[in-house]
Amino acid sequence: MGSGMNRRNFLNQLGSGFGSLALAGMLQEDGLLASTVGPGVDAAVEVLHYPAKAKRVVQLFMGGAASHLDLFDYKPALEKHHGEKSDFGEHVEAFQNGLGPWMKSPFEFRPYGESGKYLSEVVQPLGDVVDEMAFVHNMVGKTGVHSQATYLQATGFDTPGFPGMGSWISYALGNMNENLPTFVVLPDRRGFASNGPKNWGAAFLPTHHQGTIIRPGTENPIADLIPKAKYVSKAGDTRALELLTKLNREHQDSRPGDSRLEARIRSYELAAKMQLSAPEAMDISKEPKHIIDMYGLNHGQQEFSKEINPVEEADYFGRKCLVARRLLERGVRFVQIWSGNDNGFPRRNWDSHEDIQRDHGPLALGMSQGAAALIKDLKQRGMLEDTIILWTTEFGRMPSTQGSKGRDHNPYVFSNWLCGGGIKGGTTYGPSDQWGYKPLDRDNPTQVYDIHATILRLLGIDHRKLTVRNNGIDRRLTDVHGHVIEELLA
Repeated sequence: MGSGMNRRNFLNQLGSGFGSLALAGMLQEDGLLASTVGPGVDAAVEVLHYPAKAKRVVQLFMGGAASHLDLFDYKPALEKHHGEKSDFGEHVEAFQNGLGPWMKSPFEFRPYGESGKYLSEVVQPLGDVVDEMAFVHNMVGKTGVHSQATYLQATGFDTPGFPGMGSWISYALGNMNENLPTFVVLPDRRGFASNGPKNWGAAFLPTHHQGTIIRPGTENPIADLIPKAKYVSKAGDTRALELLTKLNREHQDSRPGDSRLEARIRSYELAAKMQLSAPEAMDISKEPKHIIDMYGLNHGQQEFSKEINPVEEADYFGRKCLVARRLLERGVRFVQIWSGNDNGFPRRNWDSHEDIQRDHGPLALGMSQGAAALIKDLKQRGMLEDTIILWTTEFGRMPSTQGSKGRDHNPYVFSNWLCGGGIKGGTTYGPSDQWGYKPLDRDNPTQVYDIHATILRLLGIDHRKLTVRNNGIDRRLTDVHGHVIEELLA
């Protein structure tokens, strides 16, 4: 090689194939790949459409429909008219029987931060970081049915068969670490939310872009990763994988054009690498005490009450947030954290038809402690500036009463918040009306397509150009909708 050519330049000039793979491996070894804002290995978007502000995303999903009125969207009118007959001024289609009197929040609100944003007492931990956050209070959905509404927020469509947002971002930007998945899902340990794995499936995208499920704090966090049988040795396991790969490759060569086997082979190869890297990424035992305390994990309890309680919720959610930070700093690009499982009783989700105070109180305190700790932790490590955090749920809840203490579904307006990664902190966009029933400006609501378009923009992607042809249609995360919310951009 000439004096102007080193091994990295030589491999880079080889272009695609072995050269680019080898280069990516060298960059990974040098610790450079994960620090690059832009496409990684196996990226569909080879050149970004815009300068990227972010390279990673954390999605916090509250399964069951968290009440905007009891967390983030303060309504003095409900306090003034609490207990009075609700008059919406129009016909209202309720999901069950939630058109009782107006109902104020059982929780106190007060302002936080320089922005003076009013927050409920059960999300008080977020007050410390509220000036990093941007709230959107005029979100609207299309349905009050959990499964369809969850699909819409998770995939951009309210029917099954479409890739999750994390799958789209994995497909577009590729991976930043050969030894961990690009897209990781941390579900509620008590069960899946509505639709389960279909919320993070790859659908018509290559299968390896689907979310990989990890359950921190459980006996078997990643299913089938480590052989449990005593007769399986490390060397034997390695040889078995080598033989399996050889047979799979021979099988694949006779069936060109079928991506399913290629995805399966890649999953085995990734699993082999994860046997070494994943246990270390999930091991929080070496985290300093002040970090453990911040995430709410230093409570000393071995068992929890059968009743829903804030210590348990802080442990479950905070542990996932801490593991998420460890995954992000090791090159995982998209982490989805779930709070709440599908319908069951007693409630372990946000679907508070019976009693907002009983259910939302512990869930919100646990969620907000973990989320606030994650924001602080990312910021102190210099990672918040290129990591987007999105908090969402499938829809909101009604300002009128269901029973005497609960709230029915409200798809007509709800809240999201975002922070980090190019988001303008300390802002509130798109108010709801005085009751928190519908957007104040009904002609210009915010839809999930707009949130997705904004996140893609911050990642350097034009949402209109990220398309995949399926069944004769150019599909995209934002369907045929969506616009970037410029007011949210720093």
